[in-house]
Amino acid sequence: MIYNKLYHLLKSKSLYSDAIIPVDEKSEIRSYEFDSVANNILSGDEMYYCEKHDSSFMCGDFRNTMIEGINKNIDISDINIPENRNFRYLVFKPTSTKKFKNVLLFFHGFNEKYWDKYLPWAKKIADDTGKLVVLFPIAFHMNRAPHLWSDPRKMFELSMQRRKNFPNIIDSTLSNVAISTRLHAFPQRFLWSGLQTYYDVIQFVEDCKEGNHPLIEKDFTLDFFSYSVGSLLAEILKLTNYKNYFGNSKLVMFCGGAVFNRLSPVSKFIIDSEANAAMYSYLVEHLSAHMEKNPRMQHHLGELHPEGLVFRSMLNYSVMLPQREDMFRKAAGQILAISLEKDTVIPSYEVINTLQGSKRDIPVDVQVLDFPYDYRHEDPFPVTESINDLVNGSFKMIFKKVTDFLND
Repeated sequence: MIYNKLYHLLKSKSLYSDAIIPVDEKSEIRSYEFDSVANNILSGDEMYYCEKHDSSFMCGDFRNTMIEGINKNIDISDINIPENRNFRYLVFKPTSTKKFKNVLLFFHGFNEKYWDKYLPWAKKIADDTGKLVVLFPIAFHMNRAPHLWSDPRKMFELSMQRRKNFPNIIDSTLSNVAISTRLHAFPQRFLWSGLQTYYDVIQFVEDCKEGNHPLIEKDFTLDFFSYSVGSLLAEILKLTNYKNYFGNSKLVMFCGGAVFNRLSPVSKFIIDSEANAAMYSYLVEHLSAHMEKNPRMQHHLGELHPEGLVFRSMLNYSVMLPQREDMFRKAAGQILAISLEKDTVIPSYEVINTLQGSKRDIPVDVQVLDFPYDYRHEDPFPVTESINDLVNGSFKMIFKKVTDFLND
């Protein structure tokens, strides 16, 4: 089936609240609930407790959307958002009653609300590798964001208010205004939500190792496929290698892989310019100063938490450069990155800078490709009738590389 038809078929099946979603005679999608234990790391509480180190911390954070009138729609403490405590993830599987031993975790991009564009990718990987593909949502996205933030009328009103408040703003749209407003006011949300998702994945993996997942064998193998900023999460998991769970895991990154401060995410589909500037200031330019004033952040991004240390190294190219490059060097043979020549959000040369190192002496396979049609980072495979054959050919080319690497 060509990509266009496959996309529309799967989109018509995407009833994410249904437990079983039939696709065709060969495959189906399962939907499962997940209760996040790590929800308690999110901001909005007064006191925090690190059980691992028996340490308590004051919150030390603030929140203020800086928007008058309708800010009540999005000015919600992160820890009080129900979707951050309980959400659903999807599993793409062949129609088989057996449990699976080979599993692939699939991470999406930034400011995504639906799985639609990713379902053909997941089906292709599942069909061509025989792996169980788990589409795991990153915090504040997919069904982990309140439905109110997808209300076009309210988000348009909020975007108009935001443009009035910030006359020089670039790319404020109804698609990105909720996440942009929240990150502009409180950029450390990126840290805490990233850590929550990291711990959610660890919780998922350990639950499967206990034999508690109805589709997954206890002694399963695990690989990763990631797109865009989802690659940042995948890299942190792979490089931290908690309890050696991911020592043999392969990682494929599509349109991703660069450190945070080498991204250019200002886009009507991702975040606006004011949010980008606030995040860069907080997470790159002044993170050390913020950590000095925030003992909780200092604790979670310090040496006592290796995942936080790796996270810090992936925020700023110049921070922990030798350590980061040494970690990539050790994992080099297990990583494939596919970048697109005209990608302006995560440029291919920045992916190369990060993964192959400042001296280009790290043997990570980074392939820079191009497509014979107009595309953008957010939509590498446009569902446009006039270029169906070209898109289908590019889709098959990319995912043959992906599945060949995973099957090798």
